[in-house]
Amino acid sequence: MEFVDRENEIKRLQRVLSAKKQPQFIILYGRRRLGKSTLIRHVLTEDDLYFMADQAEQSQQLALLARTISAKIPDFDKVAYPDWETLIISLSHRTAKRFTLCLDEFPYLVKSCPSLPSILQRHIDSKQLPFDLIICGSSQQMMQGLVLDATSPLYGRGNVIMKLEPIPIRYLQWILHTNAVQTIEESAVWGGVPRYWEIRENEPSLMEAVAYNIIDPNGTLYDEPSKLFLDDFQHSAQSSTLLSIIGNGVNRLSEIAGRMQKNATDLSGPLAKLVNLGYIERETPFGESPRNSKRSYYQLCDPFMRTYYRYVVPNRSLINLRRKDAVLQIISDTFSDFVAAHWERLCRSAVSGNQLLDATWGVASRWWGTVVINKERVSIELDIVAESLDKKKILIGECKWTEGEQAGKLFHELETKAQSLPFAKDREIVYALFLKRLATDGITEHVFLPQDVIDDFTAS
Repeated sequence: MEFVDRENEIKRLQRVLSAKKQPQFIILYGRRRLGKSTLIRHVLTEDDLYFMADQAEQSQQLALLARTISAKIPDFDKVAYPDWETLIISLSHRTAKRFTLCLDEFPYLVKSCPSLPSILQRHIDSKQLPFDLIICGSSQQMMQGLVLDATSPLYGRGNVIMKLEPIPIRYLQWILHTNAVQTIEESAVWGGVPRYWEIRENEPSLMEAVAYNIIDPNGTLYDEPSKLFLDDFQHSAQSSTLLSIIGNGVNRLSEIAGRMQKNATDLSGPLAKLVNLGYIERETPFGESPRNSKRSYYQLCDPFMRTYYRYVVPNRSLINLRRKDAVLQIISDTFSDFVAAHWERLCRSAVSGNQLLDATWGVASRWWGTVVINKERVSIELDIVAESLDKKKILIGECKWTEGEQAGKLFHELETKAQSLPFAKDREIVYALFLKRLATDGITEHVFLPQDVIDDFTAS
């Protein structure tokens, strides 16, 4: 697959590595499949060294690293290095010209030698290392502990600390050459993970890719969550259960606890960990403090995880019986609603921090609650609510992933709902619709389509 995006990351890494001051220490982390190793190899030159660690014992790791170094320093592997201190000192003494050494899957090295971070700290603090050092890892919990925990030896030492994030949807359209609607549907399944895009690219259609790679016991992604959890969870059963429950529409803490037959207080830690690692998000209504709100929802925030726990886990028995056609029918029957929820998230993300409709908007979120309409208390939900940065305007938006919508009717419904909103008083309300297709009544003003969202409104 073509290497796309990461322009900002590449520029930042190249800028640091080209610094004329003392050698630099760079920390790169993020969940698997995001292309960390590919990014690093894109930045390194032929004079640099890249070492991919495994889960071998320390002696084997040191021997393999020495062999890698010998490609630059002849006969470096002719010596058996008893420990990391000896190898680093020897490498420092034999380095004639500054280069970059990358230690990929660094957590594996730390597992076999827990003192390695302290050893590196001493050499970094001494300012005597003659080479740049990059450490990289997929175990987010361990990498965060190594660099963000104030008690860690490497805390505060990094010249650059970079967490790699998923790639924006517009690059998926570029890779797959799909129209805007198809791109939204593809994104609902694969998210922004380049490895998944690479797998998808090998199949002629979305559903054929799903059938071959996800809902097949021999599929490349059939056990994907289990592989991801190996990096961050000693006991993955509870995390997988939480994701499965949330992914199938149980979103309130009390309901999740009831389903698991546990006290809600017992789940606060596991849920917080899943939030911290980026697997789920805690959503609160617009205008309420996440810390104090009692009306929060938990949602899966990774599209592939939503796909997996919506369609694989509940249908595992059918999949193992090779009833693939039955599972594909289940997907087909519910796919529009599944994509609709993803469409809402994309629209909120596109609005957040963007300029459209004569204002720049803050972070967009949902709102749900009870209001008085025509003297009756009515429970309503709003797909998108955002406040302008100057706090003078409120954007209220509706998202639809269906055909044949009438914009005029939808705008009227939004205006009716907005009359009694507690946070909209004394501020200008701006209405917007986000539709799968052009409205049947021909209204286009304040109406946004999939390509607008993919482009983040740059053409609007």
